[in-house]
Amino acid sequence: MERYFIHLAYNGANYNGWQTQPELPTVQETLEKALSTLLRQPIAVVGCGRTDTGVHASDFYAHFDLKDFKDPKELTFKLNSFLPPDIAIFAIFPVADNAHARFDATARTYQYHVSDRRLPFRQGQYCRIYFKPDIERMNEAAQVLMEYEDFTSFAKLHTQVKTNICHLTEARWDRVGEEWIFTIRSNRFLRNMVRSVTGTLLDVGRGKLSIEGLREIIEKKDRCAAGVSMPACGLFLTKVDYPLDELVNLENLEQLDRE
Repeated sequence: MERYFIHLAYNGANYNGWQTQPELPTVQETLEKALSTLLRQPIAVVGCGRTDTGVHASDFYAHFDLKDFKDPKELTFKLNSFLPPDIAIFAIFPVADNAHARFDATARTYQYHVSDRRLPFRQGQYCRIYFKPDIERMNEAAQVLMEYEDFTSFAKLHTQVKTNICHLTEARWDRVGEEWIFTIRSNRFLRNMVRSVTGTLLDVGRGKLSIEGLREIIEKKDRCAAGVSMPACGLFLTKVDYPLDELVNLENLEQLDRE
């Protein structure tokens, strides 16, 4: 058996997240059915992480195992013809036998999009707010996040995780056109963390919460102290980092390129 990575993207509006759930449409289930049909055998895929219902991914990876498979380029083409238009396959490529789409990821980057205007061509891909946030204050607050590692106050309650420690390497707001975009990068994220962090920073941006108040929320380690969790529609997984030089099966990849 050889292992392959799939590089893909999806609009999450029509799915109940990535992970397969009974009697609910998910990206994982849709991809597995397509692969199993095209390859004429049961195929299980493992994703680089979970995304919740309605969350989008412009950069996502998954892996699967297959024996005597020689044409990833043709499979990429066939998958894109077979899958619904809200899922796109960028590439399929061989990796080391022990490479893992989830556990080998070293960092993930998310972005959250908001606007105070109706954007008809961006429906389902941003969240509308009804005030003009102070981006300087929100960026000041975003830098406060970088001083901490325990993000219990922004984690969904009653989830089974061993630790709420996350190592942030980026947190900032940018004004892009008619939107404000929050970018956050970390080695890992807690469930619902980005959406609750965004809601809390927007409280700072509207003058409802002070910088010191933000510190108090973080240090309380109490989800009830933080701001509201923003809707899923504005959230994108935009980058997943890997040590690809260590994971990619270079000999097989070179052969694929020659073909």
